[in-house]
Amino acid sequence: MTRAVLASVAFALLAWGGLVRAGPPVSLPAFNVDIRETSVSGLSSGAYMAVQLQVAHSSIIKGAGIIAGGPYWCAQGSAYTATTRCSCTLDPAHRMCNVSAESTDVAALVAATRRFAREGLIDDIANLARQRTFVVAGGRDETVPPAVAGQLRGYLLDMGAAAENVSFATLAGAGHGLPTVDYGGACDVSATPYINDCDYDAAGRLLEWIYGPLNPARRGAPQGRFVRFDQRPFTPTHFGFAWFTGLDDSGWFYVPDACARGEPCRLHVALHGCRQGQSYSSSIWPGGARYGTAFVEHAGYDAWADTNRLVVLFPQAVSVMFANPNGCWDWWGYTDRHYADRHGVQMRAIRAMIDRIASGAVD
Repeated sequence: MTRAVLASVAFALLAWGGLVRAGPPVSLPAFNVDIRETSVSGLSSGAYMAVQLQVAHSSIIKGAGIIAGGPYWCAQGSAYTATTRCSCTLDPAHRMCNVSAESTDVAALVAATRRFAREGLIDDIANLARQRTFVVAGGRDETVPPAVAGQLRGYLLDMGAAAENVSFATLAGAGHGLPTVDYGGACDVSATPYINDCDYDAAGRLLEWIYGPLNPARRGAPQGRFVRFDQRPFTPTHFGFAWFTGLDDSGWFYVPDACARGEPCRLHVALHGCRQGQSYSSSIWPGGARYGTAFVEHAGYDAWADTNRLVVLFPQAVSVMFANPNGCWDWWGYTDRHYADRHGVQMRAIRAMIDRIASGAVD
């Protein structure tokens, strides 16, 4: 893409201010982003989706940050396995939870991953060796217990990742949520909006692990823009019903002013967890933010984006009656049997968003 085109995009973006809600969502712009500098992270179902992207699209993923998530293909296409062996979400009291130190069967998951690679369903698994992965577990998380996250580390090592490229941290007092420095509920709770004040900057820690030393995070108000974009062009349909894909009509991105002006930037994809998407709830969280945009606005990525020329993409999942009532990303197969490989509906959609953003790269 030429600098003239990027300049016109920059003019439009810089004309907006703060969080852009008014009017219809914009078309997702292209930026001067090197696709090889793309990274991904997520919480809970977003963590599982991040792992799926990390493995299936390993050729473009530099690294991943996984918060309360487990190994690739953990559910093996089974909602029961997903909710009893990869998490404890089948019943509120966790009486049916069968999570243990070996509950995910890492050996079977490694074998399946290698089979998918041979069948051409995922990228070359040799790429996993160079990726850097940051794994965070909450010591008081009964939704996705630390034992599950520990098995993700084992999976990555068995898949050829160097031990020095995989960081594993357990926050002893943390519940099920995204740990932040000073926003959200008490650190030990596991409740909406699943953002916890733990005096711990998960977003910053994972970004620095993936990219190496970064400039200090911005203090104060955002200097860039949160912008809502039209997600529909990236959403394949099932049987004529786009909602069955579990993808919302719109998503969000954060763009620092430098990236809007066309300067070289990197891309990070941040994936919310269940009950965190913009359309899940209209209830009000203390402080004025809706649950729906709390993850976008307060997860902490933007503070690092401003000072390190990082575009942040926030795709949005939506509830599907009966199949996915909590608006989770598909990590057990509610969309189709290809949910975890390159042909999966959500996987293709997010990859198409990445490709669109990176199509503005200037040689």
